[in-house]
Amino acid sequence: MKTTDLLAFDIGASNGRGIIARFDGERITLHRVGGFENNFIPQGSLGHWDFHHIFQELKACFQKARQQGFEPACFGIDTWGVDYGLVNGAGELIENPRAYRCATDAEMEAAWQKVGRKRMFEHTGIAALNFNTVYQLYRRVLQGDEALKKARALLMMPDLLGYYLTGEIATEYTNATTTGLLDVRTQKWSREIMEALGIPMEILTPIDRAGTLRGKLKAGIAQSLGVPQVAYAAVGTHDTASAVAAIPGEGDFAFCSSGTWSLFGVETNEPVLSDFVYNANFSNEGTVQGGFRPLKNIMGLWLIQECRRVWTKETGKEYTWPEIQAMARAAPPLESIVDPDEPRFFTAGQMPQKIQDYCRETGQEVPGSIGEIARCVYESLALKYRWAVERLGEIRGGGIKSLNIVGGGIQNPLLNQMAADATGLPTTVGPIEGAALGNALMQAQALGLVKDIGEARALARASVETTCYEPNTTPQWADAYGKLQRLMEASE
Repeated sequence: MKTTDLLAFDIGASNGRGIIARFDGERITLHRVGGFENNFIPQGSLGHWDFHHIFQELKACFQKARQQGFEPACFGIDTWGVDYGLVNGAGELIENPRAYRCATDAEMEAAWQKVGRKRMFEHTGIAALNFNTVYQLYRRVLQGDEALKKARALLMMPDLLGYYLTGEIATEYTNATTTGLLDVRTQKWSREIMEALGIPMEILTPIDRAGTLRGKLKAGIAQSLGVPQVAYAAVGTHDTASAVAAIPGEGDFAFCSSGTWSLFGVETNEPVLSDFVYNANFSNEGTVQGGFRPLKNIMGLWLIQECRRVWTKETGKEYTWPEIQAMARAAPPLESIVDPDEPRFFTAGQMPQKIQDYCRETGQEVPGSIGEIARCVYESLALKYRWAVERLGEIRGGGIKSLNIVGGGIQNPLLNQMAADATGLPTTVGPIEGAALGNALMQAQALGLVKDIGEARALARASVETTCYEPNTTPQWADAYGKLQRLMEASE
């Protein structure tokens, strides 16, 4: 088989990357060709993504790939979920897409007055999270938003970028499942919810599936960049769906896509809509093969990212992640625990102070140094992983035998070992660029180079190096988990 280059755009809520996946018929090798920072711009009570900046960076990656000797046969785009842009009748973006971090509980609770919280879950299978697309849209309805009135199409972030590059309009299934607007049983847009909340049904676009072709690069753009009209594939446009597609695990494993968020879940063929799942506030998001991922959104490395931002501002020194991990490793173990999903930690700003306040209010040792605060964050995440794993076992109706972690967060060996120790599970980490690899695997499927998810994962196993961490569970970890459970119960 000839060598095929696939260009995977993997864009997160803090940075974006253009990565070439070179497939030689037996394995895939990844080559980063471009990258950029991606942060939302605060504007009053809202924040917006600089869409045109992201768009220009994607175009630049096509040129950089060619300059580095690659000839992409296809490209695909994945981003975080829930955020979207509104397009007018002239086919133009009305305003920069809003950022999910600026959501509040007010519009979510107002929506529940129209469609009860339990009914929302039964209909969509999605956890009650104030940043879900449905609640972002209802905020516009309540405010009589002019952009919503002018809109002729709503496109999720990766589909919006794809539209600007190709002119093709569609919504890929895995991202559609994050919105809270999809009927989980029919896998079609929910007229019931949209009519109840006054959201115009006509702005939603047809749904397609990962692993299918969706047009090609616009002729004008290709000409201006000096590249061919590269084919465009629908991939798992929700980055977690792409990351899970690349997991090399087999059998009864739980997955964690580790980054700004830690997304913990398992795969099922059908949605799990039990009271247990509802009460634990788990979501049924989509898989690239058209099934479901019962999963929990855990706040993730956002906490330590925000801490580092404050430490840099206060000291003028930009600590590297290895430096922070070394300081955490030297700090006393399991002295202070926080619930990473406590609402105060969701918003940006003063994160070290928020962690210290939480510990003080709950009668614990108050971490003071960078190392102590970082260790508190890492241990708290690992303990919350155990909480998620236990509930995933109940959802599956059987125990979880192993844990697979993918994504940028696996570059923290301290947290990896803590995850194994806290959960008591053998923990396999890799690949780092899980979303990019999963993105490329679905491009390969769209081009007919692999048949299905089984062949795609076999290719992932042949292509990536992984590391296994064996658990060293101690009574101290068990005691700390009991503390986390008590903290969570006290806040309910």
